Amino acid sequence: MGGFVPIPERTDEVARAVVDCVFRIHSRLGPGLLESVYEECLCYELRKRGLAYSRQLEVPVTYEEIRMETGFRLDVLVEDLVIVEIKAVAEMQPVFETTTLTYLKMTGKRLALLINFHVPFIKDGIRRIIR
Repeated sequence: MGGFVPIPERTDEVARAVVDCVFRIHSRLGPGLLESVYEECLCYELRKRGLAYSRQLEVPVTYEEIRMETGFRLDVLVEDLVIVEIKAVAEMQPVFETTTLTYLKMTGKRLALLINFHVPFIKDGIRRIIR
């Protein structure tokens, strides 16, 4: 039976950079805006740091003999390593984490950040999800 495999250092570095961006955005804008605003600002911050990203990335899903070109959409995929799912909700629901974990499984990625900007202190709105 296999044990836990550590997250690669580069993946961890990218995740830390994303969290830094999130703290910067939240400190300037605070809670209460639309998810799309936070997503746009995150992509701006990533671009400033020279990090590659894909936004609203359509991911196909195959089930037996059928292929759905848009099985789901990732909010942001950073450096082809870290999935970032953005929320701006009063209360996080367990289904958000479940869905994000499914995204990790379906893409083969190891690490996702589930970010809820609708919190007074952003540290309380960051969930690190590992597969």
